[in-house]
Amino acid sequence: MDHNISLITTIAAGFGVALILGFIAERIKLPALVGYLIAGILIGPATPGFVADMHIASQLSEIGVMLLMFGVGLHFSLNDLLAVKRIAVPGAVVQMGLATVLGMCLAGWWGWSVGSGLIFGLSLSCASTVVLLKALEARHVLESMNGRIAVGWLVVEDLVCVLVLVLMPPLAGLLGGTHAASAGPLWITIGITIVEVSAFIALMLVVGRRVLPWLLWQVARTGSRELFTLSVVATAIGIAYGAAALFSVSFALGAFFAGMVMRESEFSHRAAEESLPLRDAFSVLFFVSVGMLFEPAILVEQPVRVISVVAIIVLGKMFAALGLVLAFRYPLNTALTVAASLAQIGEFSFIMAGLGLSLGLLSAEGMSLVLAGALISIALNPLLFAAVAPFRGWLLDRSVLARRLEQRQDPYAELPMSTERKYLAGQVVLVGYGRVGRRISRALDASGIPFVIVEQSRELVEDLRKKGMAAVSGNAADPAVLIQAHIADAAMLVVATPDSLDVRQIVDTARTLNPDIEIVLRTHSDEESVLLRKDKLGTVFFGEEELAKSMASHVLQRFDPQQATMANNYD
Repeated sequence: MDHNISLITTIAAGFGVALILGFIAERIKLPALVGYLIAGILIGPATPGFVADMHIASQLSEIGVMLLMFGVGLHFSLNDLLAVKRIAVPGAVVQMGLATVLGMCLAGWWGWSVGSGLIFGLSLSCASTVVLLKALEARHVLESMNGRIAVGWLVVEDLVCVLVLVLMPPLAGLLGGTHAASAGPLWITIGITIVEVSAFIALMLVVGRRVLPWLLWQVARTGSRELFTLSVVATAIGIAYGAAALFSVSFALGAFFAGMVMRESEFSHRAAEESLPLRDAFSVLFFVSVGMLFEPAILVEQPVRVISVVAIIVLGKMFAALGLVLAFRYPLNTALTVAASLAQIGEFSFIMAGLGLSLGLLSAEGMSLVLAGALISIALNPLLFAAVAPFRGWLLDRSVLARRLEQRQDPYAELPMSTERKYLAGQVVLVGYGRVGRRISRALDASGIPFVIVEQSRELVEDLRKKGMAAVSGNAADPAVLIQAHIADAAMLVVATPDSLDVRQIVDTARTLNPDIEIVLRTHSDEESVLLRKDKLGTVFFGEEELAKSMASHVLQRFDPQQATMANNYD
């Protein structure tokens, strides 16, 4: 039988080559994303040998975009953004603006139109969520203050990119595109677009946030895992398609809001876990299809342009972020970490550049330059992260200004002069005000036990101060921060954050300043709890172990009250 198997060959070739090159990339300490893009180049029309079906690859990449944006929406946390809003919102907007202007100036120098320069500059301005999260996780700083600022900054960039994707089609004609969305007056086109987008958003917020959680609950009650996964994927793709068909909204925006609304469900974590394999698979095909659009010859024919693009992405964005973070009076360490985090571009750049290409706003050369900039900046990003610590040390050794920047005067880094005496001696020093820390603070407050909170989020400390609570801003691993919390006269130190990298330094500092202090530690790792207890750093609480004790005690209390206390010895 003669079958048309171009779909199968495209998927097989895409997955197979991506697997090999992704594995090689990881082995040489590069993000697997680099391997996926190179895989697309190898099976694309720009290189000899097998050429995958570009039309099919384009459709597969659309599914990849939907699932990528669905994942972004599913993990979008307004609370996380609000915690760092004072630096993340203005920082992201200003940095994107500077990078866009630099890209437009470069494009204008090359003789490109204003519209092409605008889309080109915007494509160079937004960092990759995938690359950033993996880099922060690999260095165990995702939950640190530096990591929160970088992630919050990126969330704002993502939201700006979503807005740009919505406005690009109606503005294509004005910007000089060859495939304008409408031939009518511009104000009517924009007005219709705003009405359609507003209607879709209103429908999702009013109806979707009630219907989708209810739907997940009904499916979850069946107990069928595959049906639950199917419901999640069908919701993501169905809403994305419906948004495009009924409201003329992009697939990306539709999928983003589907994920954002589904986050309201109590099954959001399960939805994220169940859909992850499929999202990862189609994300790979998305990056492969993007690589197929790349013209490797541009590296040889236009090396100066490629270097200029990389300079904007790496140096321009990095120095802009560095200056902005320092301007907000954060320490040098934070500025360097955030700057390294954002000195790359990725999936949103591809989506914007691809839409610009389809609308006639960006040339094939512009698309190739964006891809070249992404490949090189992603490859350089691990090196930038690795250079942060030694470069910071080198600066601190040689520069008085650097030392002054490292020890910025934070108005919330010390307790006010009006702080009551009960918070300065015999108090509990509580490190971390997350979910666990909040519960501990409520218990202490209800019992009338004075305590001082040490928290890295300056905005959170400001809110706590407004509520009349004693709190200081900073990393408790820094001796100066514990000194400001009056650790020397404290009765107890409670570390409610599970960051194992800092906990030993926190304990050492506390014991140096107060040898008799009682220490209580939290950990989320069984291995770490064993090590902490072995080293006798303090009383250690491991989440799963404490949960098991409580549940066992409850069960024994029901069946044999006399033996209920045995649950405390549960191992």
